[in-house]
Amino acid sequence: MPTPMPTRTLFATPASAAATSSDPADPSVPLTPSLPASVSQLDIAGELLALLRDSTTEPRPDSQLEALTLAVAADLPVLLWGEPGIGKTAALTQLAETLDLPLTTVIASVHEPSDFSGLPIVGDDPAEQGVPMAPPDWAVRLVRAGRGLLFLDELSTAPPAVQAALLRLVLERRIGALTLPPGVRIVAAANPRGSAADGWELSPPLANRFVHLQWTHDHEVVVRGLGGTWPRATLPRLDPAKLAEAVGFARRAVCTLLAARPRLVHQLPSSEARRGGAWPSPRSWDMTLSLIAFATAAGSSRDVLSLLVRGTVGDGPGLELLASLDRMDLPDPETLLADPAGAELPERGDLRQAVLDGVVAAVRTRPDRARWDAAWALLVRASETGAPDLVVVPATTLASLRREDWDVPASIEKLAGVVTLSRRADQAAGRAATRTAATTAKAGR
Repeated sequence: MPTPMPTRTLFATPASAAATSSDPADPSVPLTPSLPASVSQLDIAGELLALLRDSTTEPRPDSQLEALTLAVAADLPVLLWGEPGIGKTAALTQLAETLDLPLTTVIASVHEPSDFSGLPIVGDDPAEQGVPMAPPDWAVRLVRAGRGLLFLDELSTAPPAVQAALLRLVLERRIGALTLPPGVRIVAAANPRGSAADGWELSPPLANRFVHLQWTHDHEVVVRGLGGTWPRATLPRLDPAKLAEAVGFARRAVCTLLAARPRLVHQLPSSEARRGGAWPSPRSWDMTLSLIAFATAAGSSRDVLSLLVRGTVGDGPGLELLASLDRMDLPDPETLLADPAGAELPERGDLRQAVLDGVVAAVRTRPDRARWDAAWALLVRASETGAPDLVVVPATTLASLRREDWDVPASIEKLAGVVTLSRRADQAAGRAATRTAATTAKAGR
């Protein structure tokens, strides 16, 4: 019978006690030798803590982590919004380790305004040399290192005076007489006002300087991370051959939208809460342009681009920009009218609808018989290769453009059933709504 292996317990007998705590007369009881005098329980606890902290990383698709690293690569200040305990600080720590950037954490809410604007120091001759503004030690360390990740934590608990002092740091990278080097990136974190300790709304000038990312937890990521493997944050791989093309695409995307929607250039929200988030201004549109260029050069997904755009100019303008980006790749209506038989239409329903509406609009702008006939041929092709209901509205509009001397093309017969069926469905829906309203009114009497 093999001899049982000795075991070690965290709560072994002191070194001054007997050599063993088991009954030597009973060989079935495992021996628990006492600890040497040089090993303490805290040493063993430290070993256990080290094992608990030991984890690895793996490449794993994560849209919000990719959006964060892309904004960091673009050298734009990022603000992570999330409930307490969601993992914002842990994500920043892991990001700094992966990017090999020294992490400097500054709790904004426990600092005075002078900690960010500089402390006045009286020199030898104030009347001659003035009073310099001395920067804090953490700023000096960042300048000496030449690179790093500055983490401004608990931003939503910083009082208005401190937020005002942060304006120059976030935008100009200046603290007192020092200017942070280009190798320093700025990321902040905040809790919503309802879950922050003595929380404040962010001031509009400070909020408009950040890319706002909503930080949420992914169940699978948390479970796998607690098992010892977390997703790895990596800088995006920019394609050198696409840089000029990416800049041109970004400029065209932003300028096309703002030329058509000039009111989106600057929209200060009416409510205090929304002013503390993302909203459109010339500054935030410039940030958006940079993010589109970086995302294009990196080949990022639409989900990542959506997080970045909406986090910079807000949900409404951001969604309009994303829709405009989709339409930038749509075929030219004039090209489709020139060869309706060989036209290739988008598969996505909303994009196909936009193309057909554009074709009808082109005919309305310059109407003639040949273009009108070509538009009908294109609608027939659309009904045969996609959802027929998408041609109902364009067909109705196109029919209203007919001149008296234009003969009805034979291709319209192929669409007659679709239009008739759609009208019958609309009429049936109208009758059903009328019956429901009458029943409701009768029940209320």
